[in-house]
Formats: sequence, structure tokens, C-alpha cells
Amino acid sequence: MHDDDDLSLFRSAVRGATRIRHDRAETGKPRRNEQAIAVRRGNAVERTGEIKVDGLSDQFVIDVGAEDELLWSRDGVQEAQVRKLKAGQVPFEGSLDLHGLTVERAREQLWAFIAEAVRLEIRCVRVTHGKAARLDGRRPMIKSHVNTWLRQHAQVLAFTSCQARHGGTGAVYVLLKRHMLEGRDE
Repeated sequence: MHDDDDLSLFRSAVRGATRIRHDRAETGKPRRNEQAIAVRRGNAVERTGEIKVDGLSDQFVIDVGAEDELLWSRDGVQEAQVRKLKAGQVPFEGSLDLHGLTVERAREQLWAFIAEAVRLEIRCVRVTHGKAARLDGRRPMIKSHVNTWLRQHAQVLAFTSCQARHGGTGAVYVLLKRHMLEGRDE
């Protein structure tokens, strides 16, 4: 008789509950929407037809791998300064994230961001380009373009992949030219 009471108590407690039809745990982490990712990646290569003359060329893009470390400096930039940049010892005063943008939009934002940093006399910025491998197996698109564009930008003295705490090979520290503002004591 005692077992019947327990069974009826259990049944009343679970009344209205539905049986779980799968054996996978819900982790709360959103599932990857492969279709949306494919659309975003496809949009990243679309051309708008509009040519913006900004000095950055896409005629030859240097393909780099997802985990490749980037390092470049102009002639005349001191090696000690590049070593400090690489070690994360030159503080960055601004940051730009290009994740999920089309190549054209990334180009526009990078151009505007560097122009504003130079206008504000900022010495170092961080640009997060990401490093996602593409579905077609090719190299990361935005990372490869950023690597190419920064080499062409007249205001960029050097750039290097960030320390892990700042994005590792998915971001770069960018050392910019500074033109001393009038009355500035430096």
C-alpha cells in the first residue's frame, strides 16, 4: 500500500510534464547557424561596384593563415620600437573590431579609424580582424586584407600580432605616425 501512495504522489507531481525526446543536454550555448554564417561569408566578398580612392589596393592580397603571426615595419622604424610593440609594451589607445564585416565595409571602417586616430595624435591602436577559416578552406579573408592594407597606409609605421590577452593572432597592434600638435610638450 505504501508503494501505491508513492506512485500516485509521483504522478501528481509530474502531471503536465512532457517526456524528453532526445538525449542531448541543452548547454545554453546558441547553435551555429551554418546558413547565416555562409550568407555572411558570401556577403564579405560582394563588390558594390563603387570604387573608393583611398590608396588601399586589393589588386594583390597577401594570403595569411588563421594562426600566422603578422609582423611588418617600414624602413627606418627602430627594431627596439617594433620589439616593444610586439611585446605589448606600447599601450594602444583605441580599438576597432572588424568581425563579421564585408571586405568593403572593413576597408571603410579601417580607413576612417586610422584617419581619426592620426587626427587625435594617437600613437598605437588595436585592430581585431579575426582569424576564422573559411568554409571553402581558403585563408581568413579580413585578416589577409588588413595585413595588405596596413602595409599600404602612409600613416602606419609598423604592425604586429597582439599578445594573447589582446586577441593573439586575431588582432594587430598598429603603430602610427604622429605629427606634433602646436603647443604640445613632447
